Amino acid sequence: MPGDVTIGIHDLSLATARYVLTHETLAAQNGANVAKYHRGIGQHSMSVPAADEDIVTMAADAAAPIVARHGADRIRTVVFATETSVDQSKAAGVYVHSLLGLPSAARVVELKQACYSGTAALQFAIGLVHRDPSQQVLVIASDVSRYELGTAGEATQGAAAVAMLVGADPALVRIEKQSGVFTADIMDFWRPNYLTTALVDGRESISAYLQAVEGTWKDYTERGGRALDEFSAFCYHQPFTKMAYKAHRHLLQHCGHATDEGEITRAIGHTTAYNAEIGNSYTASMYVGLAALLDHADDLTGRAIGFLSYGSGSVAEFFAGTVVPGYRAQLRSDAHREAISRREKIGYTKYRELHERSFPVDGGDHPVPTETTGPYRLVGLSSHKRIYATR
Repeated sequence: MPGDVTIGIHDLSLATARYVLTHETLAAQNGANVAKYHRGIGQHSMSVPAADEDIVTMAADAAAPIVARHGADRIRTVVFATETSVDQSKAAGVYVHSLLGLPSAARVVELKQACYSGTAALQFAIGLVHRDPSQQVLVIASDVSRYELGTAGEATQGAAAVAMLVGADPALVRIEKQSGVFTADIMDFWRPNYLTTALVDGRESISAYLQAVEGTWKDYTERGGRALDEFSAFCYHQPFTKMAYKAHRHLLQHCGHATDEGEITRAIGHTTAYNAEIGNSYTASMYVGLAALLDHADDLTGRAIGFLSYGSGSVAEFFAGTVVPGYRAQLRSDAHREAISRREKIGYTKYRELHERSFPVDGGDHPVPTETTGPYRLVGLSSHKRIYATR
């Protein structure tokens, strides 16, 4: 293979859910000061899936525009990253493969490691393209974050999917070779098989995240990565948007740099625009941040972006990408903003009803009411089988 082949993100598309719960509504219910959410964690609203929406319908919604633009002939692999899987055996991507009519001559797999696995999917995809630059890989990260009602994590919930087409000579972002990785066995956030909502130790999770920032940066620099001042912007995993600010401030301090708040905002401010409205989308979160950066920032052509992907438990990676000339012609800025702005506001009663909704486990026929305005929906459950359809 020629040594000058560049590989990275050729296209990127975002989707989210039908409904939105504002933090004003949540604060009124909880008796909290809304500033606790707006300023404290940097969140203004959260996407809430309709009864007939889930990680599969959002994933297909995100990926469909990519397939429409580029076709599917070169897609030999679909990698679906999620921590809210709908099945313990079958990859959620197989449902997406069917809904989009992708070629049968393709492999489909699902990856799991908390919020990090979207980056694992991207890196694995790059390896496959290195092996055969004529192929493309469809990477999808899709999640619905859910915590118990009334817990501290409730205000950080959200739902979204990001689809990325990974290939040679990318039109958006070229991913650079150097990468720093870090793993530590930490119980900061987890969800046992017998629970439908996640458990989190907030203090421990922030501490583990910052430890991972240091660990990944150390490995990245030891492997010949860029100097900190070479980056024009940084995309961090955002369990809540203020965590990106905490992480970048910590990285600057760790490297002996001044922590000027204006500079921090210039480095990461654009990346939080969508997450502040959508909420935490786990595996998709950092790439929702990338979409927001590309859609909102001034011309980034030739500029380096730093990526810090963190997944509780914990695994993390720091890597770099360079924005490709002509990238703006490929952006889906209007579609992304429309996906967020068209969500229907709901009250706390409707939100609670959706939050507590679950399928019976008796193997019977359980249709789902039609609610979504998106192109794909979960029709129901029959004989323990999930049924999806084009709306």
